[in-house]
Amino acid sequence: MESTIITYQEKAKNNKIEIIDFYNEATEDYKFWSKDYNMHFGYFIPFKTNIFKRDTMLNEMNNQVLKRLKLPSEKTLLADLGCGMGGSMRFALKKKKNIAAFGVTLSDFQVKKGNELLQNLNGTILKENYNKTSFSSNIFDGAIAIESFCHSGHGKEAFKEAFRILKPNGKLIIADAFLKKKEKDLCKGGHYAYHKLCNHWSLERLGYIDDVIQELKKVGFSKVKIENTSFKVAPSVLHVPFTIIGFIMKKIFRSKKLKRESLHNLKGSFYALLSGLHMKSFGYYLITCTK
Repeated sequence: MESTIITYQEKAKNNKIEIIDFYNEATEDYKFWSKDYNMHFGYFIPFKTNIFKRDTMLNEMNNQVLKRLKLPSEKTLLADLGCGMGGSMRFALKKKKNIAAFGVTLSDFQVKKGNELLQNLNGTILKENYNKTSFSSNIFDGAIAIESFCHSGHGKEAFKEAFRILKPNGKLIIADAFLKKKEKDLCKGGHYAYHKLCNHWSLERLGYIDDVIQELKKVGFSKVKIENTSFKVAPSVLHVPFTIIGFIMKKIFRSKKLKRESLHNLKGSFYALLSGLHMKSFGYYLITCTK
């Protein structure tokens, strides 16, 4: 038992190092994906978002997450747990002037560049781990985690910390991919795509959706509502192969070599698309949790 615990702790530590290296080196590549530095997939609504203009879908995901928070109209404090370059924070701060926001990330590059992008807005990015922040308890009106908790395996530590820092009746919105089946029940193709995805995007694992719901309730959230938004997200995922080709062509045209982290990012994007094709095994969900 002791050796198993040590192995797991070492794996978690190594994964943390991989995440930091990955985002310190590959974040600039995300500008090719999104001029607003939205480091996530999008949400498609016919006649509202443009399927050919990726950022309209990516910002609509920000909008859908923000809507589900149902933040009060008076002064409001928002936490972005795994904020990346602060794209979702900037969207919220520009849309609602009553919001102040704090984001956390492990990447020095994201802290520096993200805070530059937040100039003149009421938001700050801190270098902290969302599993254990320095924030006081019961201070945030809402918290968001858009494709970030997967990096620590959708673990209960992240859920506990989000619960701790939220005010009573505050909401946590999680937007992410999850397993519909336990890992051992994945088909051979799904299992292959899943492990390649985790490896190239430095994900500890994807949570099994039924277990995630139970864990959220166990840490204290009184209401947990899940929405399978896979078909809404799919149009933005289909941009992946074209983006990969475009990015590689750009590097070739400029006679630049692909960084190791960029190559991992591109491969991870490909396996995200491949995983998405296994619709019985993987799904993209919006989860609304009320304290």
